[in-house]
Amino acid sequence: MISIAKVDAVGIPSTDWERSRRFYVETLGLRPDEHARAEFWAGDSCFAIWLPEQWGEEFKPQPNAIALLHVDDVEAARAELEAKGVEFEGETVDSTVCHMATFFDPDGNKLVLHNRYAAYS
Repeated sequence: MISIAKVDAVGIPSTDWERSRRFYVETLGLRPDEHARAEFWAGDSCFAIWLPEQWGEEFKPQPNAIALLHVDDVEAARAELEAKGVEFEGETVDSTVCHMATFFDPDGNKLVLHNRYAAYS
């Protein structure tokens, strides 16, 4: 039986990795990797920007592969990003276990500010 210990990286498709780098580092505040210019860190989770055309694939944003980005206060984080020009899709949602606010990166990849307030079972 295979034993997967963790997720090493989340691949984010892009048409312009320099623009993506600015967004993920300067707008979202992810920590740039000291060894790889197209990789950024949120805690111990790596986001890796890749260019599908370099691999012979057509670019398509990932609107249904959602990365939930933990923040302590969704509304405060949302207000900070809105002040930086980030547009959100709809209102902040209370799912009865968490708060979520959906937005997109410059390539149309869906991201969600997330805070689970209910205890995990």
